[in-house]
Amino acid sequence: MNIWIKRTSIGLAVVLVLIQFWPTDRPETIVDNPNDIHQEMVINAEVSDLLKAACYDCHSTEVIYPWYASVAPVSFWINEHIADGSRHLNFSEWATYSPKRKHHKLEEIYEEVEEGEMPLDSYTWIHSEARLTQEQVDLLVNWAKSEMQKINVEEEGS
Repeated sequence: MNIWIKRTSIGLAVVLVLIQFWPTDRPETIVDNPNDIHQEMVINAEVSDLLKAACYDCHSTEVIYPWYASVAPVSFWINEHIADGSRHLNFSEWATYSPKRKHHKLEEIYEEVEEGEMPLDSYTWIHSEARLTQEQVDLLVNWAKSEMQKINVEEEGS
């Protein structure tokens, strides 16, 4: 074996072992958050199950971390992915959103789901329960559109 290949392989192995000790900023998992969308809206069981299976790991504080989420460098990618998803939409903070923001987030939900942009392919590769059938897509889209109609955004002057 070429000496450079051997040295590179050993170096890579050392780096992979060392980065396991690098701390990650894993958000705390909080269940039954008082600001959760389920505390504010009556959501039927089928829609609720879909939201929890396909959305909550990245868009709430109710993250269920798989075993590999503790292994660097995958852990870095997963934690950043969750943080980014929660910045865009956090179902656990729904009650803190203004009516205008709720309306906009529901619009984004139905557009992203309808266009097949959400859930992300990189998530559904490993989480098969998050793969949505056309019937499930239609259910989420219709739910989001229905909820949008219930929100009075006029009270904010928009």
